[in-house]
Amino acid sequence: MAGRVFRGRVFRGRLFRGWDSDLMYGFRRSPVALISSGILLVLLIAAVFAPVLAPHNPMDVASLSLLDSFKPPIGAPDADWSNPLGTDNQGRDVLSAIMYGMRISLLVGASSVLFAIVVGVAIGLLAGYAGGVIDTLLMRIADVQLTFPSILTALLVDGVISAALPRTMRDALQIDVIVFAIGISLWPSFARTVRGSTLVERNKDYVAAARVIGVPSWKIMLTHVLPNVIGPVMVIGTLGLGLAIIAEATLSFLGVGLPPTRPSLGTLIRFGDDFLFSGQWWVSVFPGLALILMVLSINLLGDWLRDALNPRLR
Repeated sequence: MAGRVFRGRVFRGRLFRGWDSDLMYGFRRSPVALISSGILLVLLIAAVFAPVLAPHNPMDVASLSLLDSFKPPIGAPDADWSNPLGTDNQGRDVLSAIMYGMRISLLVGASSVLFAIVVGVAIGLLAGYAGGVIDTLLMRIADVQLTFPSILTALLVDGVISAALPRTMRDALQIDVIVFAIGISLWPSFARTVRGSTLVERNKDYVAAARVIGVPSWKIMLTHVLPNVIGPVMVIGTLGLGLAIIAEATLSFLGVGLPPTRPSLGTLIRFGDDFLFSGQWWVSVFPGLALILMVLSINLLGDWLRDALNPRLR
């Protein structure tokens, strides 16, 4: 009993120290950080709990009716509160479709950035610590890839893998293919950042001391160098999340992204684009606004985090 009370006090002490830290103090004092994080939190809740919060299930084909197609949003004549943002050409509720679409967009974006972080940090850490031929070879590969726009790289990788897969496996593995394609297009920025920080850290005294006492190189990289170079990765990862979501939306808008059975925000915008100039503007505009709000809030939060972690601005 005494042990549990002690652990509880330690946890509360760490929580209070974290809340009173310089980072959290700056967060509480920044209107941009508070507003952007609030918007992002609302969008995350709507996406994660879409099966509970959404008025309808847009994935249930049996519940759709063509008689309910193209209902206008609230504020227009003949609007229905059961579909506050209107319906599309299949009678699917736009609000529910946006909530489900955000789930897929966030899942693909977060998975792509996580994949890019793992690959980029591993390559950057190895290149910066090993140096020599390994550093030159890995960084020239990164330089070559950086000459191509990330969306073109993702488009190329997605096209090659999709063409190589059997037709029966394409839809089942489409999300994995998109995650791999976007992640591969983003890893050079993480690798170059980590490599630059590793070049500085490997010449410090604590690394030399670890070498003298016989610590293996892989352990020095993982337990000594990595914790000291991971800070900038947090900032790049936050900004990269917005880029990954936009890349997925672009691929889906072009028709080479996710299948129509699992629509993301990009897919919903593509569906609505066919009716944009025929009067049913809400089918495309509202998913586009959701995408803008999501990416803008992530980018603003990433900008604040970059400034907050920059020691020169403290």
